[in-house]
Amino acid sequence: MNINPIAIFHSPLSSKFGIPRQSGLAKGLKGSIVFEPRYRNPDALRGLEEIDYIWLLWEFSANKRVKTIAGEISANEVATDWQPTVRPPRLGGNKSMGVFATRSPFRPNPIGLSSVRVESIELETQQGPVIHTIGADLMEGTPILDIKPYITYADCHPEAKCGFVDTLSERTLQVEIPTNLAGLLSEEECSVLKEILSLDPRPAYQNDPQKVYGLPFVGHDIHFKVDGKVLTVIEIV
Repeated sequence: MNINPIAIFHSPLSSKFGIPRQSGLAKGLKGSIVFEPRYRNPDALRGLEEIDYIWLLWEFSANKRVKTIAGEISANEVATDWQPTVRPPRLGGNKSMGVFATRSPFRPNPIGLSSVRVESIELETQQGPVIHTIGADLMEGTPILDIKPYITYADCHPEAKCGFVDTLSERTLQVEIPTNLAGLLSEEECSVLKEILSLDPRPAYQNDPQKVYGLPFVGHDIHFKVDGKVLTVIEIV
């Protein structure tokens, strides 16, 4: 089976660090889907304007431990055989779970699945049809393999058990951005950045209040520290 990307996802986030752990957590995070030239036919989106959410099937293209869908590996990447267990960061990185019981990016096939909200659709741009989304957990440049509609009666199971995820509470932080730094961003960018940082992008096992973390965001490098429940942005460059 040959699988070729149909589109590329564009996001304010250009690295894996800082990407929300799941889609829908950062409800103000906007992105866009730009189709590859071969698939820039508006007819392929007919009816999508009546749909609120879509499923995106995409490639973990930034994962250096797996081959890409196209089978190409850069000079700095190493292909390894798949592993049956992984150590989810949400469990502190010290407990193994079966790969198929997690959403780890280290999988036999590097395919991700996300449900995102459709904000708007432009059928005629210089890049062909463009889908604007909200709440995606994808980084800049992620290859999109397929798009399917989210259907409530079939896809929504609010009573379902979710394994170890049911035992965890979502970590949230109070985010403080000094006024002089906040002024370097637009009001909307600052709001989205606070939402992303409040989700605590750090692995669960990192808790050094002196450690400085860096997060690429809309062309800036955001440097911050975390002390207890408070995240403070210390520099924007």
